[in-house]
Amino acid sequence: MAYIRKFKTTSGATGVQVCYKEQGKVVKTVHIGSASSELRLSKLLRKAQGIIDGEKGRPMFNLDKYNKK
Repeated sequence: MAYIRKFKTTSGATGVQVCYKEQGKVVKTVHIGSASSELRLSKLLRKAQGIIDGEKGRPMFNLDKYNKK
């Protein structure tokens, strides 16, 4: 199960992550970004929801391709 996590950073911005749980434990976390304005936060939340929904209507189970290397 994937879900969106919002949290406060030390600088006071709001961070957005997509987390993936298996058997009740978080097994993968993908950082989407940080926002210090409501407009930027809404864009990050839409991007995170798009990742959960999957590209081109396909459900996504592998979040690895969204990690920065």
